[in-house]
Amino acid sequence: MAYDEKLAARVREIISLKHKNTEEKKIFSGLCFMVNDKMCVGVQAEKMMVRLNPEVFEEAIQKEGCVPMVMKGKMMRGFVFVDTTQLATKKKLAYWLNLALEYNKIAKASPKKKKK
Repeated sequence: MAYDEKLAARVREIISLKHKNTEEKKIFSGLCFMVNDKMCVGVQAEKMMVRLNPEVFEEAIQKEGCVPMVMKGKMMRGFVFVDTTQLATKKKLAYWLNLALEYNKIAKASPKKKKK
């Protein structure tokens, strides 16, 4: 599983300062950071997935290096990918993490899967 380990460490550091209920899960091609049992951000090799408020989605995709997340041909409002080149400074990374963490407060958690 190839993801940017340095970026993951930077994300971990910032999130842990603000939240205690965090979990990391290996997914598809990266590492997902769960906050309060809800998907928050995901780190991949050359991009970071950010779950943000759909109300700020249009504004977010206007930022350099930010594109909508598309799955199975469908644009996922509220999910974007940010190129790691746009996350080089702590301030830039914190901007995207703050968007994700603010939305995390009001986002609905996925239903828990029943154990077999």
